[in-house]
Amino acid sequence: MSTPVLRFAARSLAPLLLVVSWVLLTRGHHEPGGGFVGGLVAAAAVVFFALVFGEDEARRRLPLEPLRLAGVGLLLALLSGVPAALSGRPFLSGLWLDLALPAVGKAGTPLMFDVGVYLVVVGIATALLLELLRPADGPEVD
Repeated sequence: MSTPVLRFAARSLAPLLLVVSWVLLTRGHHEPGGGFVGGLVAAAAVVFFALVFGEDEARRRLPLEPLRLAGVGLLLALLSGVPAALSGRPFLSGLWLDLALPAVGKAGTPLMFDVGVYLVVVGIATALLLELLRPADGPEVD
């Protein structure tokens, strides 16, 4: 059952968890963190919201259906290896750009790979956990 306090907490903490997940993602190639752990935190934010407001409302707020999000992430992770291969280096070798992004550091293919992993983990974990929240279609037991 959803109470006003729980609804307030979900509306306040879910965005905060998403910010924390982004911080974990962007610092992953310099310090502990990365796409996997950042994606798990983002999926936890979505599931927390779904526990309070329902699975349908959580799905409506997602930019893409979770498995499509995972597909985009997988494609991005695979594409991150192409620049190195085109430059004659081994596939998925890290290439860095000269520009630096605020709060991220140097941009390059490792960050692109991490974002792909992040999207895959968010998509798969969210799809799995939202499916577990869906009510069963079987007969009710008294």
